[in-house]
Amino acid sequence: MAAASCTLRSTPLPAAVGSPAARSLLAAPTRPVRANQRCLVAKAQKRELMMWEALREGLDEEMERDPTVCLMGEDVGHYGGSYKVSHGLYKKYGDMRLLDTPICENGFMGMGVGAAMTGLRPIVEGMNMGFLLLAFNQISNNCGMLHYTSGGQFKVPMVIRGPGGVGRQLGAEHSQRLESYFQSIPGVQLVACSTAANSKALLKSAIRSDNPIIFFEHVLLYNVKGEVHGPDYCQCLERAELVREGTDVTIFCYSRMRYVVMQAVAELEKQGYNPEVVDLISLKPFDMETISKSIKKTRKAIIVEECMKTGGIGASLSAVIHESLFNELDHEVLRLSSQDVPTSYAYELEAATIVQPEKVVAAVHKVCGVRVAA
Repeated sequence: MAAASCTLRSTPLPAAVGSPAARSLLAAPTRPVRANQRCLVAKAQKRELMMWEALREGLDEEMERDPTVCLMGEDVGHYGGSYKVSHGLYKKYGDMRLLDTPICENGFMGMGVGAAMTGLRPIVEGMNMGFLLLAFNQISNNCGMLHYTSGGQFKVPMVIRGPGGVGRQLGAEHSQRLESYFQSIPGVQLVACSTAANSKALLKSAIRSDNPIIFFEHVLLYNVKGEVHGPDYCQCLERAELVREGTDVTIFCYSRMRYVVMQAVAELEKQGYNPEVVDLISLKPFDMETISKSIKKTRKAIIVEECMKTGGIGASLSAVIHESLFNELDHEVLRLSSQDVPTSYAYELEAATIVQPEKVVAAVHKVCGVRVAA
């Protein structure tokens, strides 16, 4: 993988692109942005959008900024994506830059890898992240390895993104959490967004990165609303986000579990606890600087995830914490994860398989002891 850096730079367009198909993508129409339009956007700065709108805006801005950026996947063009992240963009950029593909994940994932090798910056959308298991060979043996196996002659600057996680009664096959599947692949980065603000800023950074990045969006967060930054704001892909400062215990989480944890924190505050909450964001590599700093302050850690407990993200993080920060801990690391069973369609059974706020409250009681609020 190319060296990770938090310094974001505009990527110059390649002098020549290898294939006629790539050249046709570059020739797709783009609409110029006038200076006065940029001024209006700059003045607006922070606005409230839903997450799907924030992702769409980030995608639009990057496609406008760089003609090598293209999107491919099932129904991403005329239909606008299964969750409307690319809604209406085909009218602006044309059918070749928003390419509707057949239902053949291994085929269009391989096409995306080839496009990245020849100078484009493809974004490949999985209609559901569970379907990307059909493209696992292309992601593992091609996307993650080609930079290394070519001796650095090729880079693969692509983003693989789409909805995942446990929804509401979507059934087992549509409730996959593939973070741990992809975490073991050498050469790829994993990023999980959680708010309207960081979804847009992280997606923009991912598109500009020269590394292949798997970008996790949660199916239940697309309608979460929040402030977003202007077109020039990008967020470091390797940096965790401190959600709440505290002193009693550090709770690590990511994606939708950020909201589950904050529901628990509201109850814990009434009981006299002062937990610190850290949204990991970068699932590979972990931001050990932020993780270490927080644990050295609180000396206790709880990991809350929607991934399964066996071989999950929490298992990897717990191992790293115990290996590198063992002497800083006053209590063993607790992991709250989904049960190792296929997700049920029945609502009550589905809820029972994943972490709920009361489980987080109980874990804090176990680590810090039961208190009586003042």
